[in-house]
Amino acid sequence: MMLEKNTETFISCDAEYSEASIVLFGAPFDGTTSFRPGTRFAPRAIRGDSFGIETYSPYQNRDLTQLKVFDCGDLDFPFGNTQRVLNMVEAHTGKVLTDGKLPFMLGGEHLLTLGAVKAVFKKHPDLHLIHFDAHTDLRDEYLGEELSHASVMRRIWDFLGDGRIHQFGIRSGEKYEFEFAKRHTDFHPFNMEGLEETVQKIGTAPVYFSLDLDVLDPSCFPGTGTPEPGGISFKELLNAVLALSTLNIVGCDINELSPPYDPSGISTAAACKILREVLLVIGNGSL
Repeated sequence: MMLEKNTETFISCDAEYSEASIVLFGAPFDGTTSFRPGTRFAPRAIRGDSFGIETYSPYQNRDLTQLKVFDCGDLDFPFGNTQRVLNMVEAHTGKVLTDGKLPFMLGGEHLLTLGAVKAVFKKHPDLHLIHFDAHTDLRDEYLGEELSHASVMRRIWDFLGDGRIHQFGIRSGEKYEFEFAKRHTDFHPFNMEGLEETVQKIGTAPVYFSLDLDVLDPSCFPGTGTPEPGGISFKELLNAVLALSTLNIVGCDINELSPPYDPSGISTAAACKILREVLLVIGNGSL
């Protein structure tokens, strides 16, 4: 059975499911957010504000109208059951992969990445993960919970293992998380230095790309639950995304926009624009 088209899509993402190469879906969940909740409102805000930007990217000289992207709307999550939410994300991602399409999730909080990566890993056991973020997300548990936005990369490391999680932009975390990262992940704190070399080393291996938008400095992206000063600029993020264009990206997510904390709309505009660029990067092979 084919998925049904969403009635309000991200700009130009209105292809039929049968012809789409990329499937966009929202994951409106912030049930483990420890500071400022609100990311559950991000997918809807991104779709609505997307009509304030153009489909054409002057950075890539490509247009979203050239892609076949199906936006199936938001998953309908239960309240208060984190494991069931992750199971739903995993099942939905798995269906998209089974149908020969690339899953692209809009969070929501970062824990959701765990469900999506589990599904992609089942199909691609040699998977690598590129992780842009302000935070290590490598705690073994947070406040007694192993399933937390603060532990998502640690849970992914549990099955990916050493050297296959590539972290960039990290500037916050416990001391033991930084020590763990130096031993077990490909760790590039504070900025995007080393990304081109990492891309070359990964080569043609399958890659999942997870973008936590709080990697951006809060001066240009205040609308997030855990703002962390000292981040990168939008242009630096854009250049980093463009540097991924040669990779074999087989799954993707963008997360941690929290619209209530930026009534100006600047943060949502940034999310919309970077989503356009990521879609064009991963859809390059179909152009």
